[in-house]
Parts: sequence; structure tokens; C-alpha cells
Amino acid sequence: MRHDCAERIGRLASKCLIEEVETWPKPGLVSHRDTGSHRDMDANMLRRSASVLEPWFGALAQAGMDGAEMGRLRVLGIDAEAAMRVETGGVNTHKGAIFGMGLLAAAAGLRERYGLPGTLGDIIAARWGNAIHGGPVELHSHGSLVARRYRAGGARQEAASGMPSLYHIALPALRRARAISPGNEEAARVEACMALIAQVEDSNLLYRGGLEGLAFAQDEARRFLRDGGIAQADWSIRAEVMHRAFVARNLSPGGCADLLAMALFVERIQG
Repeated sequence: MRHDCAERIGRLASKCLIEEVETWPKPGLVSHRDTGSHRDMDANMLRRSASVLEPWFGALAQAGMDGAEMGRLRVLGIDAEAAMRVETGGVNTHKGAIFGMGLLAAAAGLRERYGLPGTLGDIIAARWGNAIHGGPVELHSHGSLVARRYRAGGARQEAASGMPSLYHIALPALRRARAISPGNEEAARVEACMALIAQVEDSNLLYRGGLEGLAFAQDEARRFLRDGGIAQADWSIRAEVMHRAFVARNLSPGGCADLLAMALFVERIQG
């Protein structure tokens, strides 16, 4: 029974990553329509990557059920990244998602086994928060370079703090969008993506565009939302124009894409 539950969690995590790909228009990001600001990956590669990661998310869920410490989760994450790079020919399609979604999968497994109260974010912060803060840092990763240059907390801070961007930005945006356009799940995902871009200090935006690029992206997303978001009759045209502007500046909010997929996972696994 525990193994079946872990497999179910892994399938859901992979499915949510694929749903993020099947969302358009998302500014600068890869989708089923185009490759956005990316020259080294496309939607098919992202789908394959998500599928390859499914058993690893299941393994992380099982580790959570077993009460694993952060060291065990880190080893599984490293192995998952290696499997991803084999599938993609070395391209980093989902490294950030392996970290964030992997922790959510482990927290889901832990909660399933022990019936813990609170959100998955609460469980991550309580169980592994200190270890996340104190863990090893990849000195030459994009995230660590951005953290040193701009003092941005990034994915580590997000996770150690209980995933506030999921609970305070993405999930409310999904609910709001569904009230505006019932049944249009792709539009809801676009609205949530825009809400995340507007408020999150995305390390990918900082790496590609610096503070100026981040400010541009946030201003554009805020304008889209201020003008009504998906309640606008021409919202998809406006979002596509924004997408083209991001591509022209080589901007890609990859961290927000990961958070969108993670929000979909949290919503479905917590009800």
C-alpha cells in the first residue's frame, strides 16, 4: 500500500510538470507552441524529462514515508538529476523542479504515513528547513551565482520558509482565475504564472537579465494583472505580446514555471 501511494505521488508530480509545459502563452517559457527564450530545449524534451523523473519523485515520496533525513533526499535528488541529464543529452530541463517538487513529494509521503497536520510547505519547513539552509551550496550553479550577486534567497529560501509563493500567490491566483473563466484550466495556469512573475524574485530572470530584467518582467506581469488578467477579452493576445517581449530580451522565468507546476501538485494532493 505504501509503495502504491508513493507511485501515485510520483505520477502526479510528473503530470503537473507536463501540464506546465502545456500552458501558453507564458512569457519567455517553453510551451507546446514554441521554445520561448530557450535554444537548447523544446516541449518534447521537457515532456520526456518529466516522464523520466516520475519514478524518482516516487522514490522521494517513499523516502518521506520512511522518515528520511535531508541527506537521503539530497542523494535521491542528485540521482534524479543525473537521470534527467542522460535523457536530455546534458540539458538542465528540471533541476529546480527536482529540488522543489522533490521536497513536496517527500512531504506528501511523510504526511501520508504519519497523518501530519498543516500544509506540505509547513511539513517541509518543520522537518527539513534547517538542513536546507545548512546544506552544501553548488558554487557555480545559476542559483548560487545569483544569490551571491543579488542577495536573492532563491529556491532554498522558498523551501525552508514553507513554500510561501505557492500558498500566498499561485494557489489564490488559480482560484481567482477559475471564478473568472470556469472550465478554462489553461487560462487559470497563465493567470497563476503571471501572478508569480509579478511577485517572485526569480533567479532565472536575475541570471539572464539582472535587476533590470527582473524589474521589466515584474512590471509587465503586474500591468497584465492590473488591467484585468484573464478577465480581459483579449487576454491571450496581450499575454502573447508579453511573451514576445520576454523572448526579445532573452528572459525566462524558469523558477516561476517550476512554482506553477508545484502549485498544481499541492492543490491536487491536498484537495
